[in-house]
Amino acid sequence: MNTLLSFLNNSIKPTPAHAHCDVPCGVYEVDSMSWAVETCMKLVDKLAALEEPAHDDQAHRLEYHNTVTRAVMVKEEYAQICKEQVLILWTDYFKPEHLEKWPNLHDLVWKTTKQCSVVKRTVDLAEVKKLHDLVHEVADIFKATKQA
Repeated sequence: MNTLLSFLNNSIKPTPAHAHCDVPCGVYEVDSMSWAVETCMKLVDKLAALEEPAHDDQAHRLEYHNTVTRAVMVKEEYAQICKEQVLILWTDYFKPEHLEKWPNLHDLVWKTTKQCSVVKRTVDLAEVKKLHDLVHEVADIFKATKQA
């Protein structure tokens, strides 16, 4: 039996697990989702301010497309971070008593995570502002639970 276990231990490499936090650790915060949505807002502002270079200016066109591509990728990454942080609060922190006190909490979290997806697939400042407002509603409820 020891030989079999030793063989399995040496031949099957564990894969990393990523979690926050199924222990639960009790450490929850809203700063991560707040700075993630702020990052999305800043990137959409920067994208909106970009001026497309002339069609025959190849060097500047490449630089422009590089900037757009990178900004969109980072915006999508931070919209996903925002979604993950909201879902961590939803799945690990909020409890039935929070739903009793804030009956709109389920709908608010659902709308917030859906809005993260909208921000990921668009470059629209109005949509990011909607997400910003929703994130701050979730954060306000979270903070209120800490005072209760």
